[in-house]
Amino acid sequence: MGSRRYDSRTTIFSPEGRLYQVEYAMEAISHAGTALGVLATDGVVLAAEKRTASKLLEQSVGAEKVYLLSDTTCTAVAGLTSDANTLVTYARQQAARYRTTYGESMPVEQLVQRMCDLKQGYTQFGGLRPFGVSFVYAGYDTHRGFQLYTSDPSGNYAGWRANCIGANSTNAQSILKSDYKDEITLSEAVSLAVKVLSKTMDSATITSEKIEFATLSLDKSGRVRFHSYSPEEIEGLLKKEGVNTQQPEEEK
Repeated sequence: MGSRRYDSRTTIFSPEGRLYQVEYAMEAISHAGTALGVLATDGVVLAAEKRTASKLLEQSVGAEKVYLLSDTTCTAVAGLTSDANTLVTYARQQAARYRTTYGESMPVEQLVQRMCDLKQGYTQFGGLRPFGVSFVYAGYDTHRGFQLYTSDPSGNYAGWRANCIGANSTNAQSILKSDYKDEITLSEAVSLAVKVLSKTMDSATITSEKIEFATLSLDKSGRVRFHSYSPEEIEGLLKKEGVNTQQPEEEK
């Protein structure tokens, strides 16, 4: 009952020093599809669960959970897709302006920080609400090599070796914590991401319609290569990892 006096506006602190609207936004994300990232020595893998797996949905309309922000940075999202689209567009604009101004790709952490500055502003002014979306960022720059970050609606961000956001994130992080190892390769990171999704997704089976996969690595010439897995590649990966892809009759 007491919280009702303080949760109607973003800018009002409760006596305990809490901003309830920000906490409500984080709670909304905890019910969204899982998104995770794993940092390897030779790349980064992003994986995400798609919740809109309907027979009537046109699957070729584009990415729903994994987006390319610049030629060196990509992200996976958990939360409101509409909010994610707005922030992804903003990030792409910032990265493009940086390249136009300085003639090189925007450093990964600087792009993440720019995004978080915008999100923090939406927790500070009246008439606004926090963005109901969290991000897992994967990127590469010559300053710090491959990097993995996450950010939340409050504008906080942190660097990680492996992390998960969205539904079942607690269980997913337990698996990542126990199975992640130093000097992990990109292929091992992909296998770990598949294992985490197979053990934490609510569905009994995993298919290419229910997940998105992407990797960031360097090609032979040293250029950053973003690879978004096609449905056929995802099916092949799931079979390789021994994941059950046969749907029960009630799900068909």
